[in-house]
Amino acid sequence: MADKPTETPAAEKEAAPAEASAEPVASKSTGGGFKAWLPLIVTVATMPALAYAMTTFVLAPKLQRAVASANTEPSAETAEPAAEKSKVATTESSEGKGKAANTANTKGGKLGKVPVPLGKVLVNISGSMGTRYLMANLTLVGTSADFKDKVEANKDQLLDVASGTLGAKTINDLEKQGARNMLRSELLLAFNGALGDGAVKDLYITEFAIQ
Repeated sequence: MADKPTETPAAEKEAAPAEASAEPVASKSTGGGFKAWLPLIVTVATMPALAYAMTTFVLAPKLQRAVASANTEPSAETAEPAAEKSKVATTESSEGKGKAANTANTKGGKLGKVPVPLGKVLVNISGSMGTRYLMANLTLVGTSADFKDKVEANKDQLLDVASGTLGAKTINDLEKQGARNMLRSELLLAFNGALGDGAVKDLYITEFAIQ
């Protein structure tokens, strides 16, 4: 007698499809949960890198600029007092040199140039029969501390010497080239002969007129 095919109960047939369909549902649920957490995972993973980049490229340069600015401002403030000190030192040095020069000049009774006006000298030109005259304004220059007093004390004598020297010149002498330089040399020699010791170092002829 042949065996009859075994019939599967209806309950088992219904359970098998249910089990088969459960696996895809579970897979879908697992995949959906991982995707939901993916942005958070990426954020947590990249935060250290973002923090490092922010510190290195943004915060550190700002901090360095702030420190450099703080160091520069006080130096600029102190530059002006330093310049003032330099000016004071230069002024003091110049004053010291000036005092030293004055001391050196006055040592031994000597000064710098001491000009002393002698005044105007008016004389008749020699050989003109009183029709022509010469007027010269003279200033004597010395270096001794008592030069001015010496000139004032001997002024009349010096004017007489100047009149005698100038009055001996003819019109031809006065019209020669370099006549003033010649007169200056002769007057210096005559004045030093009167005062002695080479007291007169130079002579200025501030006016010179022939009529």
